[in-house]
Amino acid sequence: MKKTKLFLTLSLVMLMSSFGFSQITGSDHDFSTENWNNTGEICIVCHTPHNADITVPDAPLWNHEVTQANFTLYDSPSFEGSATIGQPSGASKLCLSCHDGTVAMDNFGGRTNGGDFMTGGDLIGTDLSNDHPISFTYDAALATSDGGLYDPTTTNSGVGGTIDADFLLAGQLQCSSCHDVHNGAGLPNLLRVTNAGSALCLTCHDK
Repeated sequence: MKKTKLFLTLSLVMLMSSFGFSQITGSDHDFSTENWNNTGEICIVCHTPHNADITVPDAPLWNHEVTQANFTLYDSPSFEGSATIGQPSGASKLCLSCHDGTVAMDNFGGRTNGGDFMTGGDLIGTDLSNDHPISFTYDAALATSDGGLYDPTTTNSGVGGTIDADFLLAGQLQCSSCHDVHNGAGLPNLLRVTNAGSALCLTCHDK
């Protein structure tokens, strides 16, 4: 009986891993061949089946050190979301745990003294003042007050549901609203949908 259960469990894991695994392979988030990842695994840098960090919200089986940096936030007189924007949270904080340059990419599996930090164009840093705002509430009220945004609760996302259902996390716009870390669409820069003709931008912005 135990062997049967183990076989069924392993079969289920293998079946689940077959969906989307090939999309991560070879993508910008395939770290299996990096010299700082001696495991040869792709998923282990962010996720682990055992001893995961359960204190991080929106992070299934999280395995990477999380940034504690204080970020300079986006601010503009035309930004109607200022009332709800705050320090990066949720999925955005996880993304910044490599891309802010304060946490080493090889700080996973409990390691905190890694030496391989993000560089080049992938390095966002801690100054987010000139980047698209994140971690703010995007709802019908914001769309109304802004006048240049679509109502996320009723507007089609272009991938099956509404903007709110497909692109927002708990009603907030995060890094993962535009980027799919698992490369589901197979597009450059891990975009969720193509930005040809500014298509991604125009999903939310009524211009």
